[in-house]
Amino acid sequence: MGSRASTLLREEEIEEIKKETGFSHSQITRLYSRFTSLDKGENGTLSREDFQRIPELAINPLGDRIINAFFPEGEDQVNFRGFMRTLAHFRPIEDNEKSKNAAVSEPLNSRTNKLLFAFRLYDLDRDDKISRDELLQVLEKVDVEQKMSIRFLH
Repeated sequence: MGSRASTLLREEEIEEIKKETGFSHSQITRLYSRFTSLDKGENGTLSREDFQRIPELAINPLGDRIINAFFPEGEDQVNFRGFMRTLAHFRPIEDNEKSKNAAVSEPLNSRTNKLLFAFRLYDLDRDDKISRDELLQVLEKVDVEQKMSIRFLH
């Protein structure tokens, strides 16, 4: 699989993704390998079903919301570039990224972009507000998962 990943991802693409997301060359090639292993249709995109086969997301009470974050509104597939843009929100903020430079757009993993990303996970109807019902849905999912975990441990 490693050879497949390195042959399908051009060096120029890697450099563009590095600039856009802040991931290193080796991180990008590793994530591309993971992306291609998840791409069961071998069409260069991932579907929601591809994500649902990831065990950690399948058992996560917020897994559906995390999966939805990878898909722009109205889309049912995500390509590698979109996959990397979403993952970039999870990267830690590095010291050199904390300094503001007006000429350079804010990194995807900036504090502001991370907050917006997290907010969108809870704003299901995309009305720029987290309603009481939206918050209750999350709390109920987490509560159910916590109760199931407690039963499992006893």
